Amino acid sequence: MPGLIGKKIGMTSVFSAEGKNIPCTVIEVGPCVVTQVKTVENDGYDAIQLGFEDKKDKHTPGGEKGHFKKAGVNPKRHLAEFKGFGNDYKLGSEITVDLFNDAVWVDVSAVSKGKGFQGVVKRHGFSGVGESSHGQHNRLRAPGSIGAGSSPSKVFKGMKMGGQMGNKRVTVQNLQVIKVIPEHNLLMLKGSVPGSKGSIVLIEK
Repeated sequence: MPGLIGKKIGMTSVFSAEGKNIPCTVIEVGPCVVTQVKTVENDGYDAIQLGFEDKKDKHTPGGEKGHFKKAGVNPKRHLAEFKGFGNDYKLGSEITVDLFNDAVWVDVSAVSKGKGFQGVVKRHGFSGVGESSHGQHNRLRAPGSIGAGSSPSKVFKGMKMGGQMGNKRVTVQNLQVIKVIPEHNLLMLKGSVPGSKGSIVLIEK
């Protein structure tokens, strides 16, 4: 679906017409420029590649310099592909947050905050096992049994155990568009989106 690249600014809240306090995430969306147009004839599918945020030439590899020079734009720090734009945009075209003026719901993708190695209580919501009145003192947050010893004599794949938590690509669907502020390239969405402040997010209609 059509979309843009943005940067998560932070969270705030607004009041609705009924007086309800609505938590919102503020995202700086674009402006993005078209750095490549993909077609069925050349690439096997229709899509456009968008670039977001300028970066210095000295930080741009030679191959990327040629790619951006062909599009007639300055080197960009972040690139992403989006489908559904049709043939409305050419190389070098600029797309702003106005794209979401008529949008009511959007999907947001980003890399979630990394939590490091976590146990089953934090990672999977286990309640913990054992009672302190039964003589044990260090098993309150343990997972308990993870399988029988005699049969099947193994631990099945997918067993909920401790491990790396967060730092994964997450997509949150159907977030409501609260407000579009085109003069500052800002988009306000109801609720939270993945990632920390300053992280890059992809917003799709």
